[in-house]
Amino acid sequence: MVAFTKGHGTGNDFVIIEDVDGNLDLTPSQVQALCDRNFGVGADGVLRVVRSASLPEGSAALEEEPGAEWFMDYRNADGSIAEMCGNGIRVFVHYLLRSGLASIEPGATVPIGTRAGVRDVIRSENGYQVDLGRWRLAGGEPLARASGLAVARPGLGIDVGNPHVVVALASEDELAGLDLNPTPVLDPAPVGGANVEFVVPGEPLVRDGIGHVRMRVHERGAGETLSCGTGAVASALAVRHWAGARAPHQWRVEVPGGTLGVRMFPAEDGEHVALSGPAQLVYRGEIDLA
Repeated sequence: MVAFTKGHGTGNDFVIIEDVDGNLDLTPSQVQALCDRNFGVGADGVLRVVRSASLPEGSAALEEEPGAEWFMDYRNADGSIAEMCGNGIRVFVHYLLRSGLASIEPGATVPIGTRAGVRDVIRSENGYQVDLGRWRLAGGEPLARASGLAVARPGLGIDVGNPHVVVALASEDELAGLDLNPTPVLDPAPVGGANVEFVVPGEPLVRDGIGHVRMRVHERGAGETLSCGTGAVASALAVRHWAGARAPHQWRVEVPGGTLGVRMFPAEDGEHVALSGPAQLVYRGEIDLA
């Protein structure tokens, strides 16, 4: 039997497994079984809590930041390995604090190892804020086709530690009419796939100096989810890019599961982007992985 905790960030839900010494070798089929909403616990992905020193991928995190004691080993619901998860890392840190595995002193951060590099997390007014580091335009404008969308639309490739393609829609009706259970088709298809966000800018776009956008997402390896943290960040970056130089650097992104905050700010190595939002633990249990 393996102990687990169920948690979520704005409805993006995860099975959390504490494996501090890295003794558990989760197979893709076990992850799929855990995430199955009919026969398992049910989740968009699995967060394995493991010390960075206890797995090969953690050595790079410790080289980058010796204080990155913990590594977020994130798996998508289909069992595939993902580089980063913006909602997941907030839930991961919330679990560390609630379990007594880590602490955050006032004004301090906790560094977390991920496959996208070390990410610093602090407490915020509505939960936690994570510095996702530098972002970049991924190049190209692939056409996106989705069920319920009459014609293909151009997207914007953005990398925030994992790949995204953001597609602008004309109205709330178009956004509501999408069926994102089938995987949207991108042409050309990015190597390794991508998360695909469909967005509608707010009316007005900027209120009290803060940009507003609504989003739905199909996550690579999980399907449509109620929220995607890195997707919210990519959406805000894309809309700011389209809006031009006078667009704000602070955004509110509405997703089906709630609201997330996005902030762009200068750093020594270039512009960084931060994500803020809530994190909750729902229940604990045990499950037989066999």
